Amino acid sequence: MIVGGGAVAARKAKGLLDAGATRIRMISPEFCDGIPPAVERIVERYASGHLEGAGLVFAATDDAEVNAAVVNDANRLGLLVNRADASESQDSDFATPASLRHDNLVVAVSTGGSPALAAVIRDELGERLDPRWVEMAQAMKELRPRALGIQSIEQRRQLFRDMTTSDAMNVLSRDGVEGLWNWLAQRHLQEKH
Repeated sequence: MIVGGGAVAARKAKGLLDAGATRIRMISPEFCDGIPPAVERIVERYASGHLEGAGLVFAATDDAEVNAAVVNDANRLGLLVNRADASESQDSDFATPASLRHDNLVVAVSTGGSPALAAVIRDELGERLDPRWVEMAQAMKELRPRALGIQSIEQRRQLFRDMTTSDAMNVLSRDGVEGLWNWLAQRHLQEKH
C-alpha cells in the first residue's frame, strides 16, 4: 500500500514492481503521470481503513500530518511502514536503498540517514558502470549450473574468481558465453564440459 500519488510514490511503486511485487495499491486524491499502469489507484483522501489487508505500507505524501497518520495506523495494525519524508531512523521500520538495475546487475546504496545522498551516489556509480559487468552478470547466471557440477570446491571457487577478472570479461566480449566457458575449462578442468 502506497499512500501518495506524486513522484516519490511513483518511484516506490516502480521499485516494488522491479522487486517482484504483484499487487500494489496507491491512495491519493491525485496521481502524477509516472505511476506504473500495473498499480491499482484509489482516488480518495487517506483514511485509516485503507490499510486493512495491506502487508507493507509506504507513507509518501507531501503532507507531514498525513504521513504521521499513516505511520500511526500502520503501527497500530502491526504493519511494516516506511515514511518517505523522515530520516531513515525516524518513523520508519525499514529504509529503501537507492538502487540501479541493469538486467541481472543491481547496485543498492544506503547512507544510514540521507536518501538524497544515497541517490546522488547511486547516480555517480551508474555513470561509472562498466557495461562488461552487466554482460558478465548474465553470463554467470547462465554458467553457474555448469560450474556447480564441478566436484572440487576449490576448482569451483577459483573458476568463479576468474570470472570476475578483466581477462574473463574480455574473453566474454570477444567470444561469447561458450567461449568464456571454454577459456575457463582450459584453465581449471581436465576436460571441457
